[in-house]
Amino acid sequence: MSPKTRARLKPLEEVDPEIAHAIDQETERQARTLELIASENFVSEAVLQAMGSAMTNKYAEGLPGKRYYGGCEFVDVAETLAIERAKKLFNADHVNVQAHSGSQANQAVYMTALKPGETILGMSLAHGGHLTHGHPLNFSGKMYKIVSYGVTKESETIDYDEVGRLALEHRPKLILAGASAYPRTLDFERFADIARKCEALLMVDMAHIAGLVAAGLHPSPIPHADFVTTTTHKTLRGPRGGAVFCKARYAKDLDKTMFPGIQGGPLMHVIAAKAVCFHEAMQPEFKDYQQQILLNAQAVAGALAEKGFRIISGGTDTHLMLVDVFCRKVTGKQAQESLERAGITVNKNAIPFDTNPPMVASGIRVGTPAVTTRGMKEEEMRLIAGWIAEVLNNVDNPAVLEKVRQEVFQLTARFPLYENRRPTVAQMA
Repeated sequence: MSPKTRARLKPLEEVDPEIAHAIDQETERQARTLELIASENFVSEAVLQAMGSAMTNKYAEGLPGKRYYGGCEFVDVAETLAIERAKKLFNADHVNVQAHSGSQANQAVYMTALKPGETILGMSLAHGGHLTHGHPLNFSGKMYKIVSYGVTKESETIDYDEVGRLALEHRPKLILAGASAYPRTLDFERFADIARKCEALLMVDMAHIAGLVAAGLHPSPIPHADFVTTTTHKTLRGPRGGAVFCKARYAKDLDKTMFPGIQGGPLMHVIAAKAVCFHEAMQPEFKDYQQQILLNAQAVAGALAEKGFRIISGGTDTHLMLVDVFCRKVTGKQAQESLERAGITVNKNAIPFDTNPPMVASGIRVGTPAVTTRGMKEEEMRLIAGWIAEVLNNVDNPAVLEKVRQEVFQLTARFPLYENRRPTVAQMA
C-alpha cells in the first residue's frame, strides 16, 4: 500500500481532531441524556454502517437500470431493495426513495400535482401542522394559495366538518392530511371522502406516524390517498431522509419531478440505509417496539396529567403528546431550557389557540420513540414524568436541576445506547 493510500485511511481523530471531538461529544450527549423530541430516534448499528459506507462516493442520477452515469450496478441493487421493501412494507403501488428529506418529498408531490398558485387545504402550523403545509415563510406558502384548517377549542381535535366546509367553499386542488404535533388518530377515510366531494387530490404526510402505520398500529393512508410522503427517521427509525408513495397512475410524473425536477444525484449511502431500515421494519420485533412506543406515550401523558399538567386533547393515540406548561406559569421556552439543563431534551411547541408567540410558546412536545429504542418501558416513563414535573416546578433552582441531571445519568447508564460503540477520544486519552 502506498504512503498516500495509507494517509487516506487514517482515522478521523488524526485527520480532523476537532470534528472527531464534536462527534464524540454529541455521542456522549445522546448516551447520557433522555431524548424526548418526538421527531428523533436512534438508528441501529446496521443503519449507521450503511450510511458510512463507500456508497457515499457514487453519483447515480436517474433510477435503477436508467442511470446517466456508468458504474451503478451495485447502487442499483441497493435502491431496488429499498423500493421493493418499502412497497411491500406499506402495500403501495409505487415509491420513490430518493428524497433527501421530508420537505423535499412534500415539494415533489406539490410540483407533480399542482401548478404555482393553485390551492392547498392543509393543517395550520399553529394547530399542529408542518412548515411545508403552507407556512408563509416556507416555499409551500410562497408558491401556492393556502387555506388552513385546525382543531376545535373544545376537543382540541380536528373538526372534520370544518375541513369539509372549507373544501367545498375553496375547491382546493390538493387536500393535505398529516401533522407534526397532533396526538390523535387521523381519519384518512374521512379525508378521502371530503376530497372526492370537492374533486381534489388527497395527499398524506405520515412522517411522524410511519412506523406505527408499518406496524399496523395506526390506520394506513395508502389505500385512501393519491400521494403519501414520509421521512425515514422518526418512528420508522431509519436514516434522515424522505420517500414518496403514490398510485400507479402518478408514478412516471412523480419520478420525473424528483429527478431532474428538484434533485440531482441521490444520496446512495442514505438510500442503502433506507433499505436496511425497511428490512428492520419487516421483522416481528418491530411491531413490539411500536406497541411499546404507544404504551410509553400513554404512561408519560397519564403521569404528567396526574401531576397537574394539562395534556392537549386530553391524551394521546400516538407516539407524542403536547403538554400545556403555561397552565403552571412556565413558558415552553423556559421548560425546554430548564429540562435540557437537567438532561432531558424536548422542544417548545405552540399549543392550539396559543397566546404566546411561537418562539416562546405555551407548550412542549414530548415523544417516546427514542427512549423506547433504548429499552425503557412504563416504569421508566413514570419516573421520567416525575422528573419533568420536578424540573418545571423548579425552573430557576439550579440545585434541583443538577439533582435531576444526576438521576438521569444513572438511568441512562442502565440503558446503553450502542453496546459496541467505540471509545471516545476522551476515554482513549
